[in-house]
Amino acid sequence: MPALNFTVRWPDNSVDICYSPSTVLLEHLKEHQHYPLNDFLHRTQLALNKASDRVEQKYGYQCSSAMDQLARIKTKAKHFGQHDNETVEVISITP
Repeated sequence: MPALNFTVRWPDNSVDICYSPSTVLLEHLKEHQHYPLNDFLHRTQLALNKASDRVEQKYGYQCSSAMDQLARIKTKAKHFGQHDNETVEVISITP
C-alpha cells in the first residue's frame, strides 16, 4: 500500500510534514491548494479514516499512524480558527 507524505503550511506560516498510509488522500487534497481551516480538517479526517480503513481491509487492523497523524492535525488546528479567512495550504504531496 503506497504511503504519502503531505506538507502543509498553517495560518501562522509554520510547516508540517504529515503522513498518510494510502493514496486515498489524493481524492481529498490537492497540491498547491489553500483550504479554509475547517474544510482542511474535514478533508483530512475523511482521507485518514479511509486510509486507515484500507489498511484494516488489507491487514486486519486499523492504522495507528493515520490516527496519530489525524490527532496531531486536530491538536495543531486548535491554535487557529479565530479568523474566518484562515487557510491551510497543501504545499506538496509526495510518495
